[in-house]
Amino acid sequence: MVLPQPPLYVVTKPIRAEKWKDRRVMRKAKKLAAKQIERDRRKEQGLASDEDDEVIMDDGKDFKPEPVAEEPAETKKSKKRKKKKKGEAQENEAEEVEDKAAETLEPPAKKRKKKKKKAKSPAAEAAPDEEEEDDDADEDEEGVDVEEEEEKKDEGPPAEEVQDAIHSSGFFSDTRFDSLEICEPLKKALKEHNFERMTEIQAKSIPHLLKGKDVLAAAKTGSGKTLAFLVPACDLLYNVKFLPRNGAGVIAISPTRELANQIYDVLRNISKYMSQSIAVVIGGMNRKPEAEKLAKGVNILVATPGRLLDHMQNTKGFVFHNLVNLTIDEADRILEVGFEEEMNLIIKMLPKKRQTSLFSATQTRKVADLARLSLSKPVFVEVKTQDNVSTVAGLTQGYVVCPAQTRFLLLFTFLKRNKDKKVMVFMSACNSVKFHDELLNYIDLPVSCIHGHKKQSARSSTYYQFCAAETGILICTDVAARGLDIPKVDWIVQYDPPDEPKEYIHRVGRTARGASGKGKALLFLMPEELGFLHYLRRAGVPVAEYSFPSSKIANIQSQLERVIEKNYHLHRSSRDAYRSYMHAYAAHSHKDCYDVHKLDLAQVAKAFGFAHPPKVELNLKHTARKKATGTKGTLKQQLSAKSSGHQFSADNPYGQRDASDKRQFSR
Repeated sequence: MVLPQPPLYVVTKPIRAEKWKDRRVMRKAKKLAAKQIERDRRKEQGLASDEDDEVIMDDGKDFKPEPVAEEPAETKKSKKRKKKKKGEAQENEAEEVEDKAAETLEPPAKKRKKKKKKAKSPAAEAAPDEEEEDDDADEDEEGVDVEEEEEKKDEGPPAEEVQDAIHSSGFFSDTRFDSLEICEPLKKALKEHNFERMTEIQAKSIPHLLKGKDVLAAAKTGSGKTLAFLVPACDLLYNVKFLPRNGAGVIAISPTRELANQIYDVLRNISKYMSQSIAVVIGGMNRKPEAEKLAKGVNILVATPGRLLDHMQNTKGFVFHNLVNLTIDEADRILEVGFEEEMNLIIKMLPKKRQTSLFSATQTRKVADLARLSLSKPVFVEVKTQDNVSTVAGLTQGYVVCPAQTRFLLLFTFLKRNKDKKVMVFMSACNSVKFHDELLNYIDLPVSCIHGHKKQSARSSTYYQFCAAETGILICTDVAARGLDIPKVDWIVQYDPPDEPKEYIHRVGRTARGASGKGKALLFLMPEELGFLHYLRRAGVPVAEYSFPSSKIANIQSQLERVIEKNYHLHRSSRDAYRSYMHAYAAHSHKDCYDVHKLDLAQVAKAFGFAHPPKVELNLKHTARKKATGTKGTLKQQLSAKSSGHQFSADNPYGQRDASDKRQFSR
């Protein structure tokens, strides 16, 4: 007698097979849809203009850098069209926003289909904001006129006039790379990558470096400092015929891992026709492959301070006694993040007979001390601007005043309306970045994140993906605020305000890069923080107030609180973010505009999805005192720290070691 198969097998197998088949079909459909959208976008790309970067919250009037009280005049006909369009848009948005949190468990594929139906074509968004009030309501009737006008605008002035304007703007100089007395392989690579004219900082510093002099250079972010030190370094090693067995001839030190990778990418491009070996060593990556590569011989090395010192002390095959050139990039940032001790040790271990260049966006007392220690009779090079503005001309900057309880709602509305643009959002704490990344992805607003607690492999992957993408949202801490050259960033949003104007300048420097680069920056300020504008204007930063009616903000507070309450993972992440935000706020140096004791904790908690402030240990007084005085707390706390056996802590995870202890570790 043959027994029948178990019913579980009969039922389960076809269902599983059908499920996998559906998934394959869905993946294939998504890829085809993405390709079709990309083809359509490229066809219509010729209609895009610089003015379509203005934020269109609903009817083209929001976030314009105009005085709050002024409104553009409108005809009766345009008002009727706007009302009709506005009524339809508000109905659609009401349905979309009110069901947002309730439908978070809906499969993402279904939601994307809905969004694609409602998405505007690039041609419709290409119209400038002034005409959008009249033309958005009747795109089908007047679309041809808009396209004709955009084509006329895209023609613009002749190419010669554009080049003359760029070169007369002070960004580029009249000196060309092919006029330099450098090796032919280097000239060939520069020409291949369209490096023709030098920027001001390059024209002023490269000739001195080619002569073998030490250079102390100061210039704004995005001014071309990377090529300024790489070109002379590569030419020097080529002329002296440096071989891998000679070890490191050039070492370039950068403050962050992402910036080190960026410098390495530029180095790889310009040294492709040279025989010298190159490498990058950074913290967070596997140390063993780096040590093996250094033992084989690396002529040009890009590194972060901690990992470089680790290899110099512990990697036996690492040869650096033949060093001829040392470059310290973003020196002010290196010292700010606490690498002063490492830099002093590195400089003492390197040969004294060498060429040294030190590049920095700002000149501080610590930078001057490092220059005295590392440079010998340096030539000071500085690029001065004709005006008193600290930021580039192509950057439009503004701020919006927002109460604490509506900060996240405003951010969500802004990102939702600009999801088809390239946006960077800066926050003050790693936990805050992590929470907002998890929350926004959970409610189907795709974002990515970079912060100091993220693994280096994931950070690098996220960074390169965002660089290659044409649209996207990146949430990050100040680890991404210095030196990174991310192409075509439309908006810099500072959700948490910076501590100093120089931090603001470095953050907004991620957009409007290059001679003709354009971009926009938005600063979130609570009413209690408006005093920070005084510091910005005194530093030469022009900011205008942007209007944002409260009626335009997506009202999802109740849904947000329900999601945080019911989801254990998000609830825990939100608590950590709230605590880290409060600690970061208490650590601000300008207490006149950032007073943690004036904050309404109930309103602050609402921005993190809490109906009432969570019960967390803040210890704000200790945090503020530690930041202000630079000490390690009270005398009792210092004595208790000394009495601990190995002094393990979050800042010192390896504990106390003797000078003779040479155990290897990763930084």
